[in-house]
Amino acid sequence: MGETRRSVSVRVVAHTCDDCSPLAYELCASGGLLFVRRTDRSGDRPKIRETERLPYARMRPLWTELLLGRAR
Repeated sequence: MGETRRSVSVRVVAHTCDDCSPLAYELCASGGLLFVRRTDRSGDRPKIRETERLPYARMRPLWTELLLGRAR
């Protein structure tokens, strides 16, 4: 994942459980594109990183791979 780039308007489409792990992932939509936001709460302050924005057809399979533990 690259640098965090904040968008003005973001909608969370899907997410992993915040209580199960210090790492949480959100599938987000903004400006007609999807991206994954990763929040790491294992340290003193949460660290948030975001992937690049991609069209639905390219990001949705990556989200599935992430959920299945086959993506990094």
